[in-house]
Amino acid sequence: MKAAKHVAAIAAGAMISVALASTVSAGDYKADPKTFATNYEHITIAPEWTGEDKLQLKLPKNFRRWVFIGAPLTPHGLNGGRANFPEFHNVYVQPEAFQHYRDHGVWPEGTIMFKELQLVDSHGMPGEQADGSRFEPSGRGYFPGKVNGADAAVKDSTRFPESKNWGYFNFGHHEEPYMAVAEAKPIAACAACHIANADEDMVYMKLYRPLVTPLKRTDN
Repeated sequence: MKAAKHVAAIAAGAMISVALASTVSAGDYKADPKTFATNYEHITIAPEWTGEDKLQLKLPKNFRRWVFIGAPLTPHGLNGGRANFPEFHNVYVQPEAFQHYRDHGVWPEGTIMFKELQLVDSHGMPGEQADGSRFEPSGRGYFPGKVNGADAAVKDSTRFPESKNWGYFNFGHHEEPYMAVAEAKPIAACAACHIANADEDMVYMKLYRPLVTPLKRTDN
Protein backbone atom coordinates (compact mmCIF):
# COMPACT_ATOMS: atom_id res chain seq x y z
CA MET A 1 0.00 0.00 0.00
CA LYS A 2 2.77 2.44 0.93
CA ALA A 3 4.63 1.63 -2.28
CA ALA A 4 1.48 2.25 -4.32
CA LYS A 5 0.94 5.61 -2.65
CA HIS A 6 4.56 6.55 -3.26
CA VAL A 7 4.29 5.70 -6.97
CA ALA A 8 1.04 7.65 -7.21
CA ALA A 9 2.67 10.69 -5.59
CA ILE A 10 5.57 10.55 -8.02
CA ALA A 11 3.17 10.24 -10.95
CA ALA A 12 1.14 13.20 -9.71
CA GLY A 13 4.31 15.25 -9.35
CA ALA A 14 5.36 14.32 -12.86
CA MET A 15 1.98 15.38 -14.24
CA ILE A 16 2.22 18.76 -12.55
CA SER A 17 5.77 19.18 -13.83
CA VAL A 18 4.63 18.44 -17.39
CA ALA A 19 1.76 20.89 -17.04
CA LEU A 20 4.10 23.59 -15.82
CA ALA A 21 6.59 22.85 -18.57
CA SER A 22 3.88 23.52 -21.14
CA THR A 23 3.12 26.96 -19.75
CA VAL A 24 6.49 28.35 -18.64
CA SER A 25 9.91 28.64 -20.19
CA ALA A 26 13.41 29.86 -19.42
CA GLY A 27 12.00 33.38 -19.22
CA ASP A 28 9.81 32.48 -16.24
CA TYR A 29 10.82 35.31 -13.97
CA LYS A 30 9.32 38.58 -15.21
CA ALA A 31 9.13 40.61 -12.01
CA ASP A 32 10.15 44.28 -12.17
CA PRO A 33 13.74 44.66 -10.87
CA LYS A 34 12.63 47.89 -9.18
CA THR A 35 10.62 45.78 -6.73
CA PHE A 36 13.42 43.35 -5.89
CA ALA A 37 14.62 43.09 -2.32
CA THR A 38 17.96 44.79 -1.69
CA ASN A 39 18.38 43.51 1.85
CA TYR A 40 16.91 40.82 4.05
CA GLU A 41 15.70 41.65 7.55
CA HIS A 42 16.70 38.40 9.22
CA ILE A 43 19.74 37.47 7.12
CA THR A 44 23.36 38.52 7.57
CA ILE A 45 24.95 36.24 4.97
CA ALA A 46 22.69 37.40 2.16
CA PRO A 47 22.36 36.18 -1.42
CA GLU A 48 24.48 38.24 -3.82
CA TRP A 49 22.69 39.08 -7.06
CA THR A 50 24.24 40.18 -10.33
CA GLY A 51 23.42 40.57 -14.04
CA GLU A 52 21.27 43.18 -15.72
CA ASP A 53 18.09 41.54 -14.46
CA LYS A 54 19.52 40.90 -10.97
CA LEU A 55 18.44 37.27 -11.21
CA GLN A 56 21.89 35.70 -11.38
CA LEU A 57 23.22 34.36 -8.08
CA LYS A 58 26.87 34.51 -7.09
CA LEU A 59 28.34 31.35 -5.60
CA PRO A 60 28.06 31.75 -1.80
CA LYS A 61 31.38 31.97 0.01
CA ASN A 62 32.44 29.49 2.69
CA PHE A 63 29.15 27.60 2.57
CA ARG A 64 30.78 24.61 4.26
CA ARG A 65 30.92 26.74 7.42
CA TRP A 66 27.15 27.06 7.45
CA VAL A 67 24.75 24.80 9.37
CA PHE A 68 24.56 21.29 7.91
CA ILE A 69 20.98 19.97 7.96
CA GLY A 70 21.09 16.67 6.09
CA ALA A 71 22.41 14.46 3.28
CA PRO A 72 19.75 12.52 1.34
CA LEU A 73 21.08 9.75 -0.90
CA THR A 74 19.46 7.86 -3.81
CA PRO A 75 22.33 5.82 -5.32
CA HIS A 76 22.40 4.21 -8.76
CA GLY A 77 22.56 0.76 -7.17
CA LEU A 78 19.11 1.10 -5.62
CA ASN A 79 17.49 2.67 -8.69
CA GLY A 80 18.13 0.29 -11.54
CA GLY A 81 21.56 1.76 -12.19
CA ARG A 82 20.16 5.10 -13.35
CA ALA A 83 19.24 7.35 -10.45
CA ASN A 84 18.48 10.95 -11.41
CA PHE A 85 20.38 12.19 -8.37
CA PRO A 86 22.91 9.50 -7.44
CA GLU A 87 25.08 11.55 -5.10
CA PHE A 88 24.92 12.41 -1.43
CA HIS A 89 23.15 15.77 -1.20
CA ASN A 90 24.93 17.68 1.56
CA VAL A 91 22.59 20.55 2.43
CA TYR A 92 23.68 23.70 4.27
CA VAL A 93 21.81 26.83 5.34
CA GLN A 94 23.00 30.17 6.77
CA PRO A 95 23.23 30.12 10.58
CA GLU A 96 20.79 33.01 11.02
CA ALA A 97 18.22 31.41 8.69
CA PHE A 98 18.60 28.19 10.68
CA GLN A 99 17.99 30.00 13.97
CA HIS A 100 15.03 31.93 12.57
CA TYR A 101 13.39 28.69 11.50
CA ARG A 102 13.92 27.21 14.97
CA ASP A 103 12.40 30.30 16.59
CA HIS A 104 9.46 30.86 14.22
CA GLY A 105 8.97 27.73 12.12
CA VAL A 106 9.40 29.73 8.91
CA TRP A 107 12.37 30.12 6.58
CA PRO A 108 13.00 33.88 6.26
CA GLU A 109 13.39 35.86 3.07
CA GLY A 110 16.95 35.51 1.84
CA THR A 111 17.35 31.91 3.02
CA ILE A 112 19.82 29.95 0.90
CA MET A 113 19.49 26.18 0.88
CA PHE A 114 22.88 25.21 -0.53
CA LYS A 115 23.37 21.67 -1.77
CA GLU A 116 26.82 20.25 -2.51
CA LEU A 117 26.79 16.91 -4.32
CA GLN A 118 29.17 14.16 -3.28
CA LEU A 119 29.64 10.97 -5.26
CA VAL A 120 29.37 7.49 -3.76
CA ASP A 121 32.95 6.26 -3.35
CA SER A 122 32.85 2.75 -4.77
CA HIS A 123 34.31 2.25 -8.24
CA GLY A 124 37.52 0.31 -8.14
CA MET A 125 37.49 0.12 -4.37
CA PRO A 126 38.19 -3.17 -2.56
CA GLY A 127 35.04 -5.04 -1.64
CA GLU A 128 32.85 -3.23 -4.14
CA GLN A 129 29.47 -4.92 -4.65
CA ALA A 130 27.22 -5.12 -7.71
CA ASP A 131 24.93 -2.42 -6.30
CA GLY A 132 27.82 0.01 -5.79
CA SER A 133 28.07 -0.50 -2.05
CA ARG A 134 31.26 -1.66 -0.35
CA PHE A 135 32.64 -2.62 3.03
CA GLU A 136 34.24 -0.42 5.68
CA PRO A 137 35.07 -1.39 9.29
CA SER A 138 31.56 -0.25 10.23
CA GLY A 139 29.99 -2.63 7.71
CA ARG A 140 28.59 -2.64 4.19
CA GLY A 141 27.17 0.62 2.92
CA TYR A 142 27.44 3.67 0.70
CA PHE A 143 30.30 6.02 1.54
CA PRO A 144 30.98 9.56 0.32
CA GLY A 145 33.70 10.23 -2.24
CA LYS A 146 34.55 13.21 -4.46
CA VAL A 147 32.36 16.29 -4.59
CA ASN A 148 30.48 16.52 -7.87
CA GLY A 149 28.58 19.79 -8.13
CA ALA A 150 26.59 22.42 -6.32
CA ASP A 151 23.03 23.76 -6.40
CA ALA A 152 21.14 26.38 -4.43
CA ALA A 153 17.58 27.38 -3.66
CA VAL A 154 16.93 30.95 -2.53
CA LYS A 155 13.77 32.28 -0.90
CA ASP A 156 12.92 35.70 -2.33
CA SER A 157 9.26 36.49 -2.92
CA THR A 158 10.12 39.66 -4.86
CA ARG A 159 12.12 37.76 -7.47
CA PHE A 160 10.36 34.41 -7.62
CA PRO A 161 6.62 34.77 -6.94
CA GLU A 162 5.85 32.55 -9.95
CA SER A 163 7.56 29.58 -8.25
CA LYS A 164 6.10 30.02 -4.78
CA ASN A 165 8.86 32.41 -3.66
CA TRP A 166 11.89 30.19 -4.32
CA GLY A 167 14.45 30.33 -7.14
CA TYR A 168 16.74 27.43 -8.07
CA PHE A 169 20.33 27.55 -9.33
CA ASN A 170 23.00 25.15 -10.57
CA PHE A 171 26.71 25.97 -10.27
CA GLY A 172 27.81 22.93 -12.29
CA HIS A 173 27.64 19.18 -11.87
CA HIS A 174 31.35 18.47 -11.78
CA GLU A 175 34.34 18.68 -9.46
CA GLU A 176 35.51 21.99 -8.07
CA PRO A 177 35.93 24.78 -8.95
CA TYR A 178 32.24 25.53 -9.37
CA MET A 179 30.81 28.28 -11.53
CA ALA A 180 31.11 31.74 -10.01
CA VAL A 181 27.61 32.79 -11.10
CA ALA A 182 24.44 30.85 -11.93
CA GLU A 183 21.21 31.87 -13.64
CA ALA A 184 17.79 31.02 -12.24
CA LYS A 185 16.60 27.69 -13.64
CA PRO A 186 13.27 27.49 -15.50
CA ILE A 187 10.38 26.57 -13.25
CA ALA A 188 9.86 23.24 -15.02
CA ALA A 189 13.49 22.26 -14.38
CA CYS A 190 13.51 22.41 -10.57
CA ALA A 191 10.68 24.31 -8.89
CA ALA A 192 7.95 22.16 -10.42
CA CYS A 193 9.07 19.08 -8.49
CA HIS A 194 9.09 21.03 -5.24
CA ILE A 195 5.67 22.52 -5.99
CA ALA A 196 4.31 19.04 -6.57
CA ASN A 197 6.02 17.14 -3.76
CA ALA A 198 7.72 19.26 -1.07
CA ASP A 199 5.91 19.04 2.25
CA GLU A 200 6.60 22.51 3.68
CA ASP A 201 7.28 25.86 2.00
CA MET A 202 8.89 24.21 -1.06
CA VAL A 203 11.34 22.36 1.22
CA TYR A 204 11.44 18.60 1.85
CA MET A 205 11.50 19.23 5.58
CA LYS A 206 10.84 15.59 6.50
CA LEU A 207 14.40 14.91 5.29
CA TYR A 208 15.96 17.67 7.40
CA ARG A 209 13.79 18.08 10.47
CA PRO A 210 15.83 15.75 12.74
CA LEU A 211 18.90 18.00 12.43
CA VAL A 212 16.93 21.24 12.51
CA THR A 213 15.10 20.30 15.72
CA PRO A 214 16.86 21.31 18.98
CA LEU A 215 18.27 18.56 21.13
CA LYS A 216 15.75 17.65 23.81
CA ARG A 217 18.07 17.90 26.81
CA THR A 218 20.42 20.77 25.97
CA ASP A 219 18.24 22.83 23.60
CA ASN A 220 21.06 23.57 21.16
